[in-house]
Amino acid sequence: MTVDQVREVGLSYSGTTEEVLWGINLVFKVAGKIFLITDLEPGGGYAFKREEETFYELTEQQPGIIPAPYMARNKWVKINPAECRLSKDETEELIDGSYRLVVAKLPKKTQKELGGSKASRPKARARKTK
Repeated sequence: MTVDQVREVGLSYSGTTEEVLWGINLVFKVAGKIFLITDLEPGGGYAFKREEETFYELTEQQPGIIPAPYMARNKWVKINPAECRLSKDETEELIDGSYRLVVAKLPKKTQKELGGSKASRPKARARKTK
């Protein structure tokens, strides 16, 4: 996925804001908590939070996915798009999981404002085939 595609996915979630941090990263937050980070340079990677078991599965079994520098202890993975074999849909599902993990740790009132602890982005409508 390109930076523009990652940005489109990141901004599609309820309550999401974006901000440039550290001069080279675009971060996506919900209620002030980061759930997605992308490098702004062309070909750069992106990182997001995962459950412990998925973190190990991805980093040990998937080419192009590594423990995210500085964030691995919190179970963040980083994807190198040039090496990663996951489809765009699979990657979007993982990002969705990151958003849900972050929302689940927010206060109940905030979760309710976002649409509940199971809040996520609206699903794309099925395409009509001829």
